[in-house]
Amino acid sequence: MKQIDIKDLSLDDLKEKYQEQKDTLRRVRLAHSVSPLENPAQIKQVRRTVARLNTEIRKRAIQS
Repeated sequence: MKQIDIKDLSLDDLKEKYQEQKDTLRRVRLAHSVSPLENPAQIKQVRRTVARLNTEIRKRAIQS
């Protein structure tokens, strides 16, 4: 997800997407530890998406 897409989401949607991406990251890491992924850069992409979502959630919490 791009930052522009994230800014358009509501707080509830942000929290939901954050949890989904955390679960995805956990599954990708587990799959990679069992057998190497075809695209190991996927871990990096998901990790950065989680960070973007977390940053936006935190930013909104501070502004409120």
